Amino acid sequence: MKGMTFIEKKLCNSIVIPIAKLHPFEGHPYKDLDNEEMEMLTESVQNEGVLSPLIVRPLEGTDGYEVISGHRRLHAAQKAGLSKVPALVYEIGREEAAIMLVDSNLHREHILPSEKAFAYKLKMEAMKHQGRTSPQVGEKLVTAEKVGADGGDSKNQVLRYVRLTHLIPELLQLVDDGKIALTPAVELSYLPEKAQTYLLEEMRRNDCTPSLSQAIRLKKEYQAKTLTVPKLRSIVGEEKANQKERLKIPMERIRKFFPKSYTPNQIEEAVVKLCENNYRRRTEQER
Repeated sequence: MKGMTFIEKKLCNSIVIPIAKLHPFEGHPYKDLDNEEMEMLTESVQNEGVLSPLIVRPLEGTDGYEVISGHRRLHAAQKAGLSKVPALVYEIGREEAAIMLVDSNLHREHILPSEKAFAYKLKMEAMKHQGRTSPQVGEKLVTAEKVGADGGDSKNQVLRYVRLTHLIPELLQLVDDGKIALTPAVELSYLPEKAQTYLLEEMRRNDCTPSLSQAIRLKKEYQAKTLTVPKLRSIVGEEKANQKERLKIPMERIRKFFPKSYTPNQIEEAVVKLCENNYRRRTEQER
C-alpha cells in the first residue's frame, strides 16, 4: 500500500508483556540517559502508563522478546515500577529488526553523534546481510546512499558518521559532549588505537582539542608512516589563535601535596584557592 512505512506494512499482534520477558536489542546504539528528559518521561509513565506500545520481536528459542523500538519507554517503565507494558509483536528476523530499529529512532529530537554512527553502521550491516545491494555497483556506497535517504543525510555524511565508530570510547565521548566537531573527529578516526590513546593523553596534558587542520596533519603523518610520539606532541601542543595562555605544571610535581582521592580538577581548584589566599595575605601586609 503506497505511502505506508516499513513498519506499517508488517503484520503484528498487540499484547501486554511482563517486563521480565523483555530484552534490549543486542548491540543497539541508543543510550538510556538518566537525565531531565528521562525523569519527565518516568513521571509521565507513572501518571498515565506507557501510552505508545513498544515494538518487539519474539526471541528465537525462548519465551522472551527483543525490543526493537521503545528502549527509553521500557527504561522509564522500570524506573516507575511497572511490571507490564503494551507492545506490538512483529514476527521478523534479526536483520529486518535492525533496520526497523534504526528507522524508528533516527528522527528522534535528540540523538547523539555516537548513536547515529552506530545506528548507521548497524543498518548498513543488516542491509548487506540481506543482500539488498549489488557488489558490482559498489556495495558500500550504494548501501550508504540508501541509508542516507532514509535518515535525511547524504551518502558521504553517512560514511562520515560510520567512521566515528573507529574512535576509542574516550574520544567518541568528547564528540558527544560537543568538544570535538564531526569533521576533525572523522580525520582522527583514521589513527590506530594506540595513536588515539597518545593523542588523548596529550589533549589532557595541554587541555585542548585538535583543530581540523591539526587532525588532518595527524592523519597525513600516520598515512605517510612518519607519525611519532614527539611529532604528535608537537602538533597537538601548538597554540591555536583562539587558545588562552595557560600555565602548565607537571602533575608529578604537585600530586604529593594533595589527598590521593583528589581529581585533577579538584587539584586545580585547590591551587587557585591557595594562590588567592596568598594574594590576600600579601595585599593586607602591604597596607
